[in-house]
Amino acid sequence: MSGFNSSDAFTSPAARPIPQRRDSEGHEGDEPLSFSIHSLPDPAQTQMQQARSGRWKMLAVLLVCAAPVVASYFTYYVLRPTQQRSYGELISSQPSLPDVKVQKLDGSSMDLRSLQGQWLLVSTSNASCEARCQDHLYLQRQLRETLGREKDRLDWVWLINDQQAVSEKILPAAEQATALRMPAAAIQDWLKPEVGHTLDEHLYVVDPQGHWMMRFPAHMDKATAGKAKRDLERLLRASSSWDEAGRAAADAAGNKH
Repeated sequence: MSGFNSSDAFTSPAARPIPQRRDSEGHEGDEPLSFSIHSLPDPAQTQMQQARSGRWKMLAVLLVCAAPVVASYFTYYVLRPTQQRSYGELISSQPSLPDVKVQKLDGSSMDLRSLQGQWLLVSTSNASCEARCQDHLYLQRQLRETLGREKDRLDWVWLINDQQAVSEKILPAAEQATALRMPAAAIQDWLKPEVGHTLDEHLYVVDPQGHWMMRFPAHMDKATAGKAKRDLERLLRASSSWDEAGRAAADAAGNKH
């Protein structure tokens, strides 16, 4: 049939010639390939994003590391027991350990502030250490021992307010404690008794930062010592990440030698 070429009808598109492109002078050439151009990332923006990500990671690490300290301070200073719940009286002003030199029983001197780092359970009296003083030394030792594995976080301190010789019968207890001679005036400027009482009637609690923060009632005895123990246990739990254990045990071992 005229006008119909069967070979054209059955020729596959793949077999058909590729149309050629002619330039301005009429010469044929291949059709140029087409490329899609995508914008490259901005190096400055990428660097900024990496820096921002690094800061967030650093902040997360700091928060994880600081969490125990923050929690202990929150528990101690915000959720700490009120006077209705605690046996000891909380001291609002919390005066720090005075900057004063004290004397050990062997005659050597030391800075009182070097006691920072552990909880302190403090009593004070003259060197003769009469019945009340002996009761306090006994209670200090027993309270520390009943804390079990936490006892090395508490140091019991006897502040002697004169230069008289310590009685031979007191020496065994004094050698177990941290016994220090401290001027009476310096003790009175730092610690205060309850109104109507004297300094030697109380036991005093000092925190690891060196702040006097609690005073146990006058005339505390074995019957009421359990209440004092509960106060100490609460304080130790609240400060588990910001005190140092072991100094009292090391000192006791040194005294034995």
